[in-house]
Formats: sequence, C-alpha cells, structure tokens
Amino acid sequence: MSVETMQELLLDELKDLYSAEKQIVRALPKLAKAATSPDLKQALTNHLEETEGQVSRLERIAEMVGKKFTGKTCVGMKGVLEEGSEVLEETDKGTVRDAAMIAAAQRVEHYEMAGYGSARDFANTLGLSEVAALLEETLAEEKEADKKLTSISKRVNATAQQAA
Repeated sequence: MSVETMQELLLDELKDLYSAEKQIVRALPKLAKAATSPDLKQALTNHLEETEGQVSRLERIAEMVGKKFTGKTCVGMKGVLEEGSEVLEETDKGTVRDAAMIAAAQRVEHYEMAGYGSARDFANTLGLSEVAALLEETLAEEKEADKKLTSISKRVNATAQQAA
C-alpha cells in the first residue's frame, strides 16, 4: 500500500499498532512465566490484561474510522520481541535474566510509546479528537508501564549485582 495522505498514514500506523499489541499478548505469558522476581511476574501479568484492553481500544477505533486493522504485520515489534526471546535462551533463570527481561520489556514499551504518540498526533491533525483521546489513554498506560519497570529494575539490578 502506498501511503499518500495523512488519513492513510494514520490507518497504516493503527494497523501497525494493532499487530504489535496482538504480538505482545502472545509473548507476555511466556515472559511472566520465566520471571523469578514476584514484582516482575506481577507487572507482566498485569500488563497482559492492560494490553488486552489496548487491543479492544484499537478495535473500537477501527469501528470509529470504519476500517479493519488486520492484514499487516508489525515487523519492528516482531524484531523487538525476538530479541526479548533471545534473553530467555541466553541467560540462566534468576535475577540476571530478570534484569535482561526488564530491559527487553522496556524496549517494547518505548517502541509502543513512539507509535502511539505519532498516531495520536496524526489523529489530532485530522481533527479526530475522540480517536486521539483513546490513543492518548493507551500512551499514558504505556508510559506508566515503563515507569513501573524502571522501579522494579532498581531492585532487581541490585539483587543481581549482589548475587554475582
């Protein structure tokens, strides 16, 4: 698809985000199971529920704009999640792996924040204030998830360092 208008650009970004969120829903249970830190395990489990809500919010937006968001694969998220998977293969179970998983999860959050911020701005530019508000809601959740991961990382990193 050739993107020539702001409407097409917004639609393309929304399809990308929808694919990204669906991929995250599939990846989070595996990460939560692999975590040893109870705080990390809980944060990943909570974020799975939140991500399912974000998928629903995107489906609401799809109805609002009268388009389907299927048919596109977010290659960027696929790559970020593959890197995160490597963490499970390359590190032994424990706090060092937890620290690596947090870093991988924060890459996911930052990728999402960039996408949601851009899509929100596109929607605002197009005068789609309801769509922009829904995207802003998700953006705020992603920022909060990133803050929570940063907070958990301080404890996990300190524990991992002491264990070394």
